[in-house]
Amino acid sequence: MKSLLSSVAIAASLVVGVAGSANALDQIDWDMQSTYPGTLTQLGTLGKVLSERLNAVSGGEINLKFQEPGAIVPALEAFDAVASGAVQAAWSTPGYWTGKDTSLALFAAVPFGPRASEYIAWMKFGGGNELFDEVYSAYGIKSLPCAVIAPEASGWFRKEINSADDLKGLKMRFFGLGAKVMQKLGVSTQLLAGGDIFPALELGTIDATEFSMPAIDLKLGFYQVAKYYYFPGWHQQSTIFELMLNRDEWDALDDQTKAIFETVCDANITYGIAEGEAIQPAALAELEKNGVNIKSWDPAILDQLRTAWLEVVEEEKAANPNFAKVWESLSTFRENYKTWSELGYLR
Repeated sequence: MKSLLSSVAIAASLVVGVAGSANALDQIDWDMQSTYPGTLTQLGTLGKVLSERLNAVSGGEINLKFQEPGAIVPALEAFDAVASGAVQAAWSTPGYWTGKDTSLALFAAVPFGPRASEYIAWMKFGGGNELFDEVYSAYGIKSLPCAVIAPEASGWFRKEINSADDLKGLKMRFFGLGAKVMQKLGVSTQLLAGGDIFPALELGTIDATEFSMPAIDLKLGFYQVAKYYYFPGWHQQSTIFELMLNRDEWDALDDQTKAIFETVCDANITYGIAEGEAIQPAALAELEKNGVNIKSWDPAILDQLRTAWLEVVEEEKAANPNFAKVWESLSTFRENYKTWSELGYLR
């Protein structure tokens, strides 16, 4: 009987311990400044899904308030706001912060780069996450990869592009490392936040734009101004999005709270890939109904873009040791992965 009572007491203490640990979860009431509107398909909505699931999984203990662009700071000032602690968190993509460190672009989208599955494999098991953390730590930021989306389109144009010469002189909104490639082909590029693109295109401030995948571009209405829509998205075969956190705030969290953030971000990656793949066919059909000419790049133009990209890589490696280090890691992983990719997947 004494042994039985002892066992019951131990079991009860374990239950209390579990309940106690749940109650000990850090209470969080933070702002999350988004670089995308909350209504924007995937780019914004995935941030809202993240916020809602963190709250649900934590039993209401983690309240990460999604703030629309400009609600606290302008979209493209979120990096500095998180680094300084003016805001605790932000929803974004590392590619927006190449002005801080060009290597961050390699954690967002890589021209002629990997599909989503290969990209995440490098991040989680090929050393990518460790390098990501190393680069961001210098700025007082902890960033969690928190979504991946399917390939993007590579641009909206007012006229058909028959050769690389047709690109020369164009003013175009372009993102990340792909912008440097386009510059080599004579395009004048600028980075605009999503909500600023349509007015610039409509007013003629820019002649062309790229932004995202069909379901997202449809939402932004680019087809009303430009009717030639080009694929494939050589500059963004997949794109990683992030939850940026002030480093001091992150370091102060207990392990259980950190695990919830990491686990919900992993779930958001799965959700984003699945949703992104599912919603494209209907969007393409809708665009065609609206008179959009869906085009594929001439292979000769893609070859020129690829050559320009390799030139950009060498320039960036020479200019930034972080870029060289991250590129070496990614390239080595991709070279080793190629054996599996060529054997395991239909081409």
